[in-house]
Amino acid sequence: MTSNTALRRTLTRASGVIAVTACGLALSLASTQAASAAPTTVKTIVGGSAASEKYPFMASIPITAPLAGLDDGGCGAALIAPEWVVTAAHCVDREIGSFAEGTVRIGSDKRTSGGTLRDMVQVFQHPDYAQGMPNQNDIALIRLDKPVSQRPIAIADHAADPGSATRILGFGLTTPEQNPTKWKMSKKLRQLETFRGDASECDPGFAGVTRLCTVSHKADAMACNGDSGGPQIQRGSNGRWELIGVTSGPGAMSPSCEKGPGLYTDVTAYRDWVSQTMAANE
Repeated sequence: MTSNTALRRTLTRASGVIAVTACGLALSLASTQAASAAPTTVKTIVGGSAASEKYPFMASIPITAPLAGLDDGGCGAALIAPEWVVTAAHCVDREIGSFAEGTVRIGSDKRTSGGTLRDMVQVFQHPDYAQGMPNQNDIALIRLDKPVSQRPIAIADHAADPGSATRILGFGLTTPEQNPTKWKMSKKLRQLETFRGDASECDPGFAGVTRLCTVSHKADAMACNGDSGGPQIQRGSNGRWELIGVTSGPGAMSPSCEKGPGLYTDVTAYRDWVSQTMAANE
């Protein structure tokens, strides 16, 4: 396995690298002494259901945040090429957490078994990423040590119009919990039927040109802690799933993750950065 020390040597601030949190929101550990009282920032799906089909592109990243008492966290990711996954930049933010094992599991509906396990060899955080409410440019790429056999998901040309059906996937919490020491990530992959909301359905300043407001069809259901970085998908014209977003955080200043809309980084807005970064590091 690739050690954290060895992995960090491959990272640069220009590309951005980092270690990780298990969040749907960035685990704001700005004050590590107060970490145990920090607001929820990782997401898994509250109010969702068990995965109804196989998602070979789904990936999971083990994460720890010892200062917050989190020793079994994680983020989601999506396989977009045989050696590359895309996730949220806050999932690889050293100020938030660290890679538990320096590995990525691809193509399994179980968080800790099955699929294909690969080491991370490079992590590229968007150079303009910034923590906040909301996070800015919350996207990162991870290069794996060797290709996998699972089929990647294509990045959509663009996110469909507001009101269009989407689906979110994750291994996060199914019951909201503010204390990271009590977080219990889902052992099995879960999904939730959602739709792309209008920007006005999120709090002012949250959704925008590169951030998608996402709304659940049912009450008290949305991504939560542990779902960060996981995919938001839509059906393409060929009937196949295509990627439009990665879980970034809440779409409103809600007291609990399931009470408001979700916010997703619009991966389609970063197609050039994704393709250029991958091409320069093959």
